[in-house]
Amino acid sequence: MSYGSISKEAHETLAIAMNRIGGKSNTGEGGEDEARFGTERRSAVKQVASARFGVTTNYLINADELQIKMAQGAKPGEGGQLPGHKVDETIARVRHSIPGVGLISPPPHHDIYSIEDLAQLIYDLKNVNPRARISVKLVAEVGVGTVAAGVAKAHADVVLISGDSGGTGASPLSSIKGFSTAPLVALGCIMMRKCHLNTCPVGIATQDPALRAKFQGTPENVINFFFFIAEQVRQYMAQMGFRSFDEMVGRVDMLDTRQANEHWKAKDIDLSAILYYPEMPSRIARRCVQAQDHGLSEALDYKLIEFARDSIDNGTPIEIKLPIRNVHRTVGAMLSGEIARRHGSAGLPDDTIRFQFSGSAGQSFGAFLAKGVTLELEGDANDYVGKGLSGGRLIVYPPRTATFQPEENILIGNVALYGATSGEAFFNGMAGERFAVRNSGARAVVEGLGDHGCEYMTRGTVVVLGKCGRNFAAGMSGGIAYVLDEKGDFGEKRCNTAAVDLEPVPAEDIDLLYSIINHHVEATASVRGKWVLENWENMLPKFVKVFPHEYKRVLGIARQQQVAVA
Repeated sequence: MSYGSISKEAHETLAIAMNRIGGKSNTGEGGEDEARFGTERRSAVKQVASARFGVTTNYLINADELQIKMAQGAKPGEGGQLPGHKVDETIARVRHSIPGVGLISPPPHHDIYSIEDLAQLIYDLKNVNPRARISVKLVAEVGVGTVAAGVAKAHADVVLISGDSGGTGASPLSSIKGFSTAPLVALGCIMMRKCHLNTCPVGIATQDPALRAKFQGTPENVINFFFFIAEQVRQYMAQMGFRSFDEMVGRVDMLDTRQANEHWKAKDIDLSAILYYPEMPSRIARRCVQAQDHGLSEALDYKLIEFARDSIDNGTPIEIKLPIRNVHRTVGAMLSGEIARRHGSAGLPDDTIRFQFSGSAGQSFGAFLAKGVTLELEGDANDYVGKGLSGGRLIVYPPRTATFQPEENILIGNVALYGATSGEAFFNGMAGERFAVRNSGARAVVEGLGDHGCEYMTRGTVVVLGKCGRNFAAGMSGGIAYVLDEKGDFGEKRCNTAAVDLEPVPAEDIDLLYSIINHHVEATASVRGKWVLENWENMLPKFVKVFPHEYKRVLGIARQQQVAVA
């Protein structure tokens, strides 16, 4: 249950209670206000969902556990959603979105197509915060065992199988069976089931200040509830002869089965293979007794941190040139985590740390890059460039000796800038599919891209100086994109206009657009960008402004008829 779905008061009270009894509360997918970091209001478990709400470097390093959310627990098979009337100024700030604009949690396939992609995200998070354990939340559906086995092989430290045990009243009634909802009841929830309407009369599932003032819950209410739970659990354990949970792990011999009563589906089920208790020597543990090796020892970032130590401590500017290979994954993330631990989300002054690489970068180049760090790459990069960009600057261009046209060739892989919250990125070439998915505040220039660009984007600015694939702007609710449509078919063939309007660039945007392209040229020496600026009067009319309906609504701008841009 995230901040946003429930009130600030309810969310923080749960966190305080769990911290006082040595437990862990979970942020949910709504992020966490930085004012809670370092206090007993801090949630120890920080969730990283497909929506990436509030997932910054500073958020990630302020966690004991990072939980990758692969599915809705109380709503199996359903997506999460926060209606616009519940997105006030504070929630929008925390989630890096726009007040009044509804927020949708996209399904996880936007960056996780396979177990290998999940393994990469686990590696990314472990780089940012090596001290945290990484868990993956799955849902109790058919076949989950096979998925869980893959998740374990992907180096998750914990696999959480979530059933039908929680959720707010926004979940279907059939999805709420008790345990995780019970702490809310202890705080005063009366199950009015008005959670999605923002009219909770007891101040729990609402953002209305007048209703939030009615909240009467205290940490002691939750603590007392868990003491009763603990007492009952100890009674059950004593009946079975156990003194600790560690003793219970793997003891399938303590499980019993009941008869199926001749049910035609269940009567022939044989559970003996699942409940088999193998005889094993005592030296083989049945539970986790040692931490696994996440392979961080080979990370290039150790070298980067060594070079940048004086910069991190004292703000001394440095500029270093290094080669890079595609075995170097998640470059910049561990460095950024160190900066965030020292300086928080403020980071360092722009360009304090500048690394110039040459070669082919591995996956997640510049992931979660912190403010004050610039990574420049002469070469190319794999998938997930700039994932979770957090104020840093990325510059990628082909080898200076290359003879091909950059705008006609792939420079970076798929899913670049997924969940970026701030910073800049300049790409002198084409990107793959799902460029800037869920961009929540970064500014980027690219010279062409594949399908599904700017999908689910909530804030930020994207400029495209070349051809686009199909389904551009699907689910886009905020931010602005400017697309150079030389063929004049962008609106008809390339853009998903269900959520956006397409307009000529208005007079008040011209200077901004010119400035962004000019910065791109200065950073990358882009021939394409330079040519556009040199022919500005002819090229400007060919740009299309992509303007989300929801963003217009909260700005009070009336929607216009679609305008064909030649």
